Amino acid sequence: MHLPLWVAIPVLLLAAVAVLDRLLKPGVRWFLRQRVNHALEEANRRLRIRLQPFKLTRRRVLIDRLIHDPEVVAAADEHARRHDMPRAVAMEKVGRYAREIVPAFNAYVYFRFGFWLSRLVARTLYRVRLGAIDEPALRRVPADSTLVFVMNHRSNLDYLLVSYLVAEQTALSYAVGEWARVWPLETLVRSMGAYFVRRRSRNDLYRRVLASYVAMATNEGVTQAVYPEGGLSRDGRMAPPKLGLFDYMLRSWDPDGPRDLVFVPVGINYDRVLEDRTLLRDLDASAEKVGVLASVWTFLRFAANNVRLASIGRWYRFGYACVKFGRPLSMKAYAAEPGIVFSALERAERFELVAELAEELMDRVHEVVPALPAALVATVLLEEPDRPRSELELKASAQAVIERLEARGVSVYVPRADRDYAIRVGLRMLTLRRAVEEREGLFYTVPRELPLLSYYANSIGPRHPDALIAGAGA
Repeated sequence: MHLPLWVAIPVLLLAAVAVLDRLLKPGVRWFLRQRVNHALEEANRRLRIRLQPFKLTRRRVLIDRLIHDPEVVAAADEHARRHDMPRAVAMEKVGRYAREIVPAFNAYVYFRFGFWLSRLVARTLYRVRLGAIDEPALRRVPADSTLVFVMNHRSNLDYLLVSYLVAEQTALSYAVGEWARVWPLETLVRSMGAYFVRRRSRNDLYRRVLASYVAMATNEGVTQAVYPEGGLSRDGRMAPPKLGLFDYMLRSWDPDGPRDLVFVPVGINYDRVLEDRTLLRDLDASAEKVGVLASVWTFLRFAANNVRLASIGRWYRFGYACVKFGRPLSMKAYAAEPGIVFSALERAERFELVAELAEELMDRVHEVVPALPAALVATVLLEEPDRPRSELELKASAQAVIERLEARGVSVYVPRADRDYAIRVGLRMLTLRRAVEEREGLFYTVPRELPLLSYYANSIGPRHPDALIAGAGA
């Protein structure tokens, strides 16, 4: 009996694939495991804050642990009773939420690909600067503490920028919104140790699963990074903090336990936020809604124009991007004097105290948001937006603004320690954005771009809108 050629060829191909699978797959797994182990060993030698065992636990184990958490199981039982559904259906939902939330941290991806990508993007687009950092205060934090970096949210590049700047210290686990749940970005973000959060979800069962995961990670010492505003700033000011993640961390944390919970405020600012016009458009109720295809087309045109400028030697990086770390806040010290035990409080009372803590943290973050050249110049121009001024006049006004900001405790970043140079950089950036025009040696604000100038000025203005000088943001 002879097999037809059209049957024999697929059979032989399948047999070859099976043989290769048996022979090569174990070797490939061994090779990849060796690379990951090497990355882990190197990272733990270099990092000041070592990777926690929880972070290195297999994802399947963490998912099972989360699904069988007693509080999660109790919440599933209650959900089943309330919605008159079988318990198995509620537990299936729990499993789906757990798989959605739990990250799949890969040390090789984080410290090899992730660090390379973060550095490449950040340094290609900006002059990246690390502002003053209180090294002695950070070194006094016990090594086994759970660190939580609390940051303002200016741009989607915040993730890359901060990860790059703290790569010598620790590996961060971000709370990431649903915007990143698209293939292949979701896989990359998850392998970088981030966990996904449905920020607008009011599903009690989902919130219980998320709360249990955050509590597990916090109690196991995982270094986290959170944006309490819950989204990007639309007008340049810091938004009021959302309390959910803070509450999840605190309500199961034991102040008498061996591990301290330490919040580290982080201030971020840019001379140019790539999403600025899109964010301002969200504030304009009369603006026509832009679809996905139109957004993609706008991005492609923007990228093509920058490639064109680079090819003729007229492309500039988008100014400075600066990150500053503030004074750490130890929860053991914070809770000791009044004797606060968050886990022992009823929800209403606990939320009241969590809100006070969140306000304290946001004030500390606001203190360390750096004042960069574009924000300084925008603040000066908005003091008298209708009056054209020379560069010399702008520099004199900027000196007064800098002194006023420093008296208020704002961190002013002056590149090259040269204030004149800083003002020239800020003017150039705003002129390139067509928010400012130069004619016959005088600088004019462009009336239709006043919202853009306010956006940057607001980043270094008082935190609460009712304290703002109308129109100036300072």
